[in-house]
Amino acid sequence: MTEREQLQEWIRESDNIVFFGGAGVSTESGIPDFRSVDGLYHQQYDYPPETILSHSFYVQNPGEFYRFYKDKMLCLTARPNEAHRKLAQLEQAGKLRAVITQNIDGLHQMAGSREVLELHGSVHRNYCQKCNALFDAEYILDSGELPVCSRCGGRIKPDVVLYEEGLDMGLMHRAVDYIANADVLIIGGTSLVVYPAAGLVDYYRGKKLVLINRDTTPMDKRADLLVQGSIGEILSGISV
Repeated sequence: MTEREQLQEWIRESDNIVFFGGAGVSTESGIPDFRSVDGLYHQQYDYPPETILSHSFYVQNPGEFYRFYKDKMLCLTARPNEAHRKLAQLEQAGKLRAVITQNIDGLHQMAGSREVLELHGSVHRNYCQKCNALFDAEYILDSGELPVCSRCGGRIKPDVVLYEEGLDMGLMHRAVDYIANADVLIIGGTSLVVYPAAGLVDYYRGKKLVLINRDTTPMDKRADLLVQGSIGEILSGISV
């Protein structure tokens, strides 16, 4: 039995699947990741992306932060790919319990997934730091150098987790619960080097840990099933 046939069998037999994904899920929609050869970390800016996307930089250099953020993080023309669509189909078929994602692009919801835990927030939610009014991503993209609240004039901050900021612990607890109780845990499109998110794998207690990636990860040896290749192409071959 091939790796893909084994994956198909596990999915067919289960109604308690959890998917945990990262940037590689969205690269096939044209959204660059951070660590690949042509990812954001390998492009040249006045500051490294990890510096620009930090809380302290946002506070001290909001204009520079928003120039980078609008240019590189707001990919509002991107559309869901085969991976997003197949995961939504698996949920609708009663097989997938939840999508846990490190992505902030909202493509899982756009594809039709309902139970999506966004560990790092979303570009589609933005709030005024003064009055808590909410704004969408289009408002941020169309704003001036510094997006300000149309109600009170306060500064608007994207609801994304910047470096130096902590994750939402309530969301993390929900993710742990889903993973700990999953029959099949499918991990795809993530380098599994960003903590604390990568540490969620440690809570899986089952014996059907699937890793789908183009490249190797530090956790490949822990996988019960390792499928290398395009996650969109691999998942598109799964029948629901």
